[in-house]
Amino acid sequence: MKIIIDDKDIEIKKANTLFKRFKGLMGKKNITYGMLFKKCNSIHTFFMKENIDVIGLDNTNTIIYKCVNLEKNKVLGVNNPKKNTSILELPQNTSKHLKIGDKLTFIGK
Repeated sequence: MKIIIDDKDIEIKKANTLFKRFKGLMGKKNITYGMLFKKCNSIHTFFMKENIDVIGLDNTNTIIYKCVNLEKNKVLGVNNPKKNTSILELPQNTSKHLKIGDKLTFIGK
């Protein structure tokens, strides 16, 4: 699966197992892809090697929260019910041109 931001294809991996949800992007360097956490309204950046962008999405993939260049060792929550929220983690500074209210389109499975 992928999304296109600023004419750049970004691979998106699904955090669809307990291990993938736990691990996320922890310990990764030179991150070039994103991770999608369905039914999730909070994340942490403990044990991260670099900063990331975090996008909160509602159940229609509309951006309801955005944090660009989130530093390591932070906890972040999106004020929306967990069952209607997804979190998209992206490489740092990828989402700087996106705005709250923009709708993201995921391409592929």
